[in-house]
Amino acid sequence: MTALAVRDLHIRDLVGDREIVRGVSFELTPGKVVGIVGESGSGKTLTCRAALGILPEHFVVSAGSIEIGGRDIAGLSDAEWTGLRGSTISAVFQDPASYLNPSMRVGAQIAEVIRVKKRASRREARRRAVELLAAVHLRDPALVYEQYTYELSGGMLQRVLIAAAIAADPAVLIADEATTALDVIVQAEILDLLADLRARAGLALLVVSHDLAVIAQLCDEVLVLRDGEVVERGETADVLHEPRHEYTRLLISEHEQYGLDKYLEAVDV
Repeated sequence: MTALAVRDLHIRDLVGDREIVRGVSFELTPGKVVGIVGESGSGKTLTCRAALGILPEHFVVSAGSIEIGGRDIAGLSDAEWTGLRGSTISAVFQDPASYLNPSMRVGAQIAEVIRVKKRASRREARRRAVELLAAVHLRDPALVYEQYTYELSGGMLQRVLIAAAIAADPAVLIADEATTALDVIVQAEILDLLADLRARAGLALLVVSHDLAVIAQLCDEVLVLRDGEVVERGETADVLHEPRHEYTRLLISEHEQYGLDKYLEAVDV
């Protein structure tokens, strides 16, 4: 079954009266990883927000369709969206501190998701939250449960956010520039974690990044966005080894100086 299907998506800015995203299409099935790559302003994040039903004010889906688990999201009520987010589709964004409450212990925030989405008791929610903190490879998860955001590093916070995002066992996880602010070592650890979740839980992943090394390391298929349009798409190995579009070739040449080669060598051809 298709976990997420985006078909010929168009997104319009009502204030500027122009289409920002034009004709984006892809499908996610359980265990599949699709990457979207492109420069800032190419429409990557708007596409993600449309799939989550959280487009910014003045932006609307003007054409095309989005289905989550075979269900067309057009016209969903607020209550229906509340039911879908977290339990069916979830997301991790670039700055975890912006999505975590600094006045609450991080573990309690994960437990709250479990209590609301899974209707668990307080004791069960706490137990499961500690399990999730261990699952995202945090040392001493019981201690981390009791800590506040200011006590944790950026990499630890991103792991906490991933734990919260998967707490209700969603079918789809969107990672929007989830490793951008992290150093190279922590970034690699987070990417390994996402790959592990994909393998263990059959999670369908949408990975959004401007970094081709991230795409090369994790994704089965890649879409290259430029100015809101898909200029190239295909299996990751095909696109990165034999790019057809000039813009894709430019992205690859720019990234090669930052060590893309070692990831390209690891991609099967």
